[in-house]
Amino acid sequence: MNECLLCEQAIAATPSWQSLLGLDKQTNICQDCSKKFQRADNKIESDSIDQVTTLYTYNEAMREYLHQYKFLQDVQLAGIFARELRTHIPTDALVVPIPIHPEKKIQRTFAHVDELLKSAHIPYTHLLEKVDTGAMGEKSKAERLAMKPLFIVKNGVTIQPRTYILIDDIYTTGTTLRHAATVLKQAGATRVEAITLIHA
Repeated sequence: MNECLLCEQAIAATPSWQSLLGLDKQTNICQDCSKKFQRADNKIESDSIDQVTTLYTYNEAMREYLHQYKFLQDVQLAGIFARELRTHIPTDALVVPIPIHPEKKIQRTFAHVDELLKSAHIPYTHLLEKVDTGAMGEKSKAERLAMKPLFIVKNGVTIQPRTYILIDDIYTTGTTLRHAATVLKQAGATRVEAITLIHA
């Protein structure tokens, strides 16, 4: 019997034929904690992104989760939403995580979007580099509109005329995803979609 990663209470196993055959995916969050997260399942349209899918809303439970995961550096929490991410990402997709700036990675000690994908066993490729160190939440709307490009295509990378799926943890104004999608399309991508864990 394993423990919930959030409340540390024992998770009761539910008998099933999958568990008898050892085929079930072990859960790492209890039902009580799971119920606190509110599903969004939103589809957002944007001028530069062909489709944005968001999985959860930003409620109190999600705020606490993000704080513990990103800022208290509790990396094992990356696995809590692994099943939901796997469900929404096609197996043949070319997944591109939104990169963290190298300076931010040193401060945070890990790349949070990469860890979400690793925990879900989703292959991904880093095609972009972040060139701006500022956080979107710290900028005004005017500052966001006046910004230079946030990303560049990594040196030596060729963008193919195909579909790419951007992955980020949170969708607030959409600025980060729009910048990344624009860079990919200008470099040759025919379609860019995005999936985020949270819609704030």
